[in-house]
Amino acid sequence: MDTYHFYHPIEVRYGDIDAQRHVNNARFFTFMEQARVHYLMNLGLWSAGDFEQIGIILAEQSCTYLAPISLQQSIEVGVRTQRIGEKSMEMAYSLRDAANHKVHATGSSILVAYDYQSGRSIRVPETWREILETFEGGPGAPGTTSGAGD
Repeated sequence: MDTYHFYHPIEVRYGDIDAQRHVNNARFFTFMEQARVHYLMNLGLWSAGDFEQIGIILAEQSCTYLAPISLQQSIEVGVRTQRIGEKSMEMAYSLRDAANHKVHATGSSILVAYDYQSGRSIRVPETWREILETFEGGPGAPGTTSGAGD
């Protein structure tokens, strides 16, 4: 079952390919980052102007590689908020072929709500929580689990 409400298309560039003739493993993280940025902009959480305005910092990221991606493939990355804690959010990713939906990788990241002026973590803003939970289907719905953990 597809539990992603947001997908961002990725153009595989010649420079993304490595000596093994497929997308280099490090690029998968770039693809997830690009999709995450568009997810946040799509939800109105960041205008892509002031980088200090975004109010999050990446704390952890992982990727499970399932199949190689080639130069000619059309890829899309699904992004969802999987968990919202007191000071952090866990995001999930699905990198799939845009035509046949074969999943080539899955990933996750933990983003910490962060005040760049004070250099400290902060609580996830209530407005962010409300927007994310509404988009993902409400508190406790697939995609969000509020208040857990941190």
